[in-house]
Amino acid sequence: MTDLVACDLDRTLIYSAKAFWLETPDPLAPRIVVAELYNGVPISFLTRASEDLLLALRALAEFVPVTTRTVAQYQRVQLPGAVPSFAVTSNGGVILVDGVPDAAWGAAVRHRLSEEAAPIGEVTALLADHSAAAWITKLNNAENLFVYAIVDRELMPAAWLAALEARCLGLGWTVSVQGRKLYCVPNPVTKSAAVAEVRRRLGAARVLAAGDSLLDAPMLEQADLAFRPAHGELHDAGFTAPNLTVTAATGILAGEELLRLLTAATAA
Repeated sequence: MTDLVACDLDRTLIYSAKAFWLETPDPLAPRIVVAELYNGVPISFLTRASEDLLLALRALAEFVPVTTRTVAQYQRVQLPGAVPSFAVTSNGGVILVDGVPDAAWGAAVRHRLSEEAAPIGEVTALLADHSAAAWITKLNNAENLFVYAIVDRELMPAAWLAALEARCLGLGWTVSVQGRKLYCVPNPVTKSAAVAEVRRRLGAARVLAAGDSLLDAPMLEQADLAFRPAHGELHDAGFTAPNLTVTAATGILAGEELLRLLTAATAA
């Protein structure tokens, strides 16, 4: 039995230019490669060393990208190697098998949504309220599974965010802020549940997981070995666990360090 490596994408494995957080002089910076284009413009990157490390890791374990991105957003990401046999998108709402959404998993998630969480319209209304118009610049429905907004973090009041979190809690939803995006996600739609299903199908010996956001926390807690970068929501919250290793580096170099740690743990 092989290991399953479940790895978040944004600000864990791949990085926008604003999240490089490099402290080295430009001539000494690591070589950077493009991981994603949007309308022909490069928007996500990883280091050249990360490319090589990821190929080595994929030779040792079943690598499963795990992301809050929708299927369409995930499909823009170009990682080295063949299309993964399994990928988790939409924060666990979708499992891709050889790039195709798995119908059985999708039906199971929709059933749980109908039983365990308030309808998406109720939460969308909280974000669409005119009182939040000053800091919400765009509102998006993600495959009718969850909703996210593009926000101005400086204008968004802490009291409003706390009130939103409390309202969503009562509706069976979770709030997460990642960069300029504010996510409201129903509790049944989780990365951890989807990764557990992929593990069941693969019969994986162990799960190694990496992530940086609050939405990754349950996945990390349930993994046999967990890793996170020294930045992001989890870092700001001081998240720790007995199975957790934290990088020394931040930014795009943390992504490289995470791959080194995952490869070493898998090869051990």
